[in-house]
Amino acid sequence: AAKRVYSEMTRSPDGDPAAIAERLGLVQVSDQGALATWVDEVLAASPAEVARYKAGETKLLSFFVGQVMKRSKGKADPKGVQPVLQQKLG
Repeated sequence: AAKRVYSEMTRSPDGDPAAIAERLGLVQVSDQGALATWVDEVLAASPAEVARYKAGETKLLSFFVGQVMKRSKGKADPKGVQPVLQQKLG
């Protein structure tokens, strides 16, 4: 990601690195509202896994984080996703 931003900066030296990263889709989303929406979608699409998690299979938390990352096309901040998942899963 840093190489892509740097490469873009060399083409346009007056460009802001943060703006370039955002334009290239390299910025992770940590907005709680967006994360909660993705989490809700994943949980609604995975009722069997939710039931297994609630029955004690807590290792499925990684599965859910992966599904949120997939749904967000890699833009969700995984460190922000985990607490949202834990709160929603009870």
